Amino acid sequence: MDEEFYCSLKLVSGEEIFSLISVDENDGDPIIVLQNPVIMEVLNSKIGTAIKIIPWMQIPPDDFFIIKFDKIITMTEITDDTIIDIYQKYLNDDDTSTQDVNGKVKISNDMGYISSVEDARKRLENLFKDLKES
Repeated sequence: MDEEFYCSLKLVSGEEIFSLISVDENDGDPIIVLQNPVIMEVLNSKIGTAIKIIPWMQIPPDDFFIIKFDKIITMTEITDDTIIDIYQKYLNDDDTSTQDVNGKVKISNDMGYISSVEDARKRLENLFKDLKES
């Protein structure tokens, strides 16, 4: 196998993939080995620009995929450190999904969710009673 490099691929299916790849010359029929391929979507808004990253293949747990050369329209090496850093940060995140199946953000302890509504109500009632008695 040749050396690995970061690459953006446009497939005949229309998909655009970003991945760490290597090319394997398999008896004159080259194949592309993709490592952790993702789809990067650039989102522009009034606030600024963001990049949404999702796995290329949602269901299989595999990290490596093989594509034949005839399924690729074009490919280009990516040397932009910013894009590579975003990709690596995505791969290094323990919980890559902050959204549930419906696209809503999951509640985490970082968001301040520390008790149930019932517990919070009791605490607030006790605080109010203590203030009233003082």
